[in-house]
Amino acid sequence: MSALSEKADSPLKKKPPSWSDIWLRNTKPLKHVVFTMPLQSLSPKEPKSQSIIPTFANIDRTLLLSDELLLQILSKLPHLQRNPNSLVCKRWLNLQGRLIRSLKILDWDFLESGRLFTRFPNLTHVDLLNGCLLSPRDSGILLTHRLVSMQMGSGFCSNRKFLEEDLLPVEAVDKGLQALANGCPNLRRLVVINASELGLLTVAEECLTVQELELHKCNDNVLRGIAACENLQIVKLVANVDGLYSSSVTDIGLTIVAQGCKRLVRLELSGCEGSFDGIKAIGQCCLMLEELTICDHKMDDGWLAGLSYCENLKTLKLLSCKRIDRSPGRDEYLGFCPALERLHLQKCQLRSNKSVRALFRVCEAVREIVIQDCWGLNNDMFRFASVCRRVKLLSLEGCSLLTTEGLEAVILSWQDLENLIVVSCKNINESDISPALATLFSILKELRWRPDAKSLLASSLVGTGMGKKGGRFFKRT
Repeated sequence: MSALSEKADSPLKKKPPSWSDIWLRNTKPLKHVVFTMPLQSLSPKEPKSQSIIPTFANIDRTLLLSDELLLQILSKLPHLQRNPNSLVCKRWLNLQGRLIRSLKILDWDFLESGRLFTRFPNLTHVDLLNGCLLSPRDSGILLTHRLVSMQMGSGFCSNRKFLEEDLLPVEAVDKGLQALANGCPNLRRLVVINASELGLLTVAEECLTVQELELHKCNDNVLRGIAACENLQIVKLVANVDGLYSSSVTDIGLTIVAQGCKRLVRLELSGCEGSFDGIKAIGQCCLMLEELTICDHKMDDGWLAGLSYCENLKTLKLLSCKRIDRSPGRDEYLGFCPALERLHLQKCQLRSNKSVRALFRVCEAVREIVIQDCWGLNNDMFRFASVCRRVKLLSLEGCSLLTTEGLEAVILSWQDLENLIVVSCKNINESDISPALATLFSILKELRWRPDAKSLLASSLVGTGMGKKGGRFFKRT
């Protein structure tokens, strides 16, 4: 018994618990730890397993492209798609503005505030005509002219000059031109109204690349400003427009333009005064002039003789002229334009046989004659065109007084005629065509024959079997 008690009381019989015993006996809390560890590793708090893929999907890949490369891509897109592309983001909006070269200004504050140059830094063609008008934006009345369209209020009268009373002051226009010259040094084309000499001088000094200029409501003093634009090649001067505004450009202004802009290639004079001296100065100084357009002129008698000094002139256009030249002078003083190739008459009133005869005499070297909607052109007037022996193309449209006889008398004398266009000339009848005229039609390279509605209908029914007599369809049995 003593031995058993000693053995029971001995410390060797009772060993201390080991870590393995504790692990195996008390497994409940450890199971909780083991199972929660993988759950916590898959939780959103772990950055390496969940954050990489979603972040990469939200990246704007165009940020990896430089502005220059993205500009090249956007420039290749169609023009209709460029405006929607500017709505993608601010960067695309700014890049799209750098692609715009031509702009028509409607809000003058947009120019004076400088926002124009921030939004469109690379402008080369700017039209300020509509921006210079003080018109109500909420009006439902729209005045439309071939030069401008503007909204106007309801309290107007028929005797007022619309644009003349609704224009920005000259000082405001000059201030805008100064801002434009500073912000667009690469300007090439400018359209402006009611500017002064100082405003145009600013543009000439800052924008050395200006090549095309269109001035509305200009006068002799204003034209001194464009004499400093040495690289001008295209100039349009609009002095007076009936019902809109009035101004005056005389021989003095034409001489200033001729002496200051010697590189002119195209010149258009609309509503301008002047005479033989002004046209002569242009011909003598502007040796590179190839196209001259005269619209609704107010020139003195005898100005036609000045055209003979334009030795390199190739195109002469007369538009909406109420008269040509009531007293052109003798034939020996008229001369002619040796290099002239094209004569265009559109919406002119041909009232005098003498003036029409002088016009064709000056243009006797032409190879192309286009007459459209000219009132008063009859057989007697058109016979004067027979002096033009080198004509290859004749186009007649809206010449209601000309007959088949008058047409035949002229074109049969032209040995080089290749193209003939006759449209809406109601007195030219197919029944009056002679065998000689029909033979000429057969050897022409181009023939467009629609003198009236009947011929137009007949040409449209060719090959259909319609337009014939009823016997073709209703045969007797």
